[in-house]
Amino acid sequence: MSSTHLSLNYHIVFSTKDRLPMISPEWRERLHAYLGGAVKHSGGIPIAVRGIADHVHLLLALPATQALAAVVRDVKAASSRWVHEEMHLEKFAWQEGYGAFTVSPSQAAAVSAYIGNQEEHHRKKTFQEEYIAFLKKCGLEYDERFLW
Repeated sequence: MSSTHLSLNYHIVFSTKDRLPMISPEWRERLHAYLGGAVKHSGGIPIAVRGIADHVHLLLALPATQALAAVVRDVKAASSRWVHEEMHLEKFAWQEGYGAFTVSPSQAAAVSAYIGNQEEHHRKKTFQEEYIAFLKKCGLEYDERFLW
């Protein structure tokens, strides 16, 4: 084959440190916009970004030249700095880990809609319930002692 063709889409989920509800509705949309810009700055393509007070979801596409772990690290660091500087919340931090789930092109619209509906979704289900459901759906083993 003389050329390379890729479809590398990821659904990324990460929470605030200790899942504290630090992301205020007053500036949440600005944070989401910043996260999308940070994804672009890291070489990715943001498709959907939403969240609630204690976590965010990102659907993004990456070229083969960008390592997922490096992009997530850079996005979390830049956005944490932004919250410190713009919102003056010096104690704000993201949890160390994250979830990353591959998304096929045929499912990208459904995942994007799911991400866009976070406020409604979390009226019925906690972040912990949601995250464990993702792990189970993907067949990933986990030890709940090390999730939170």
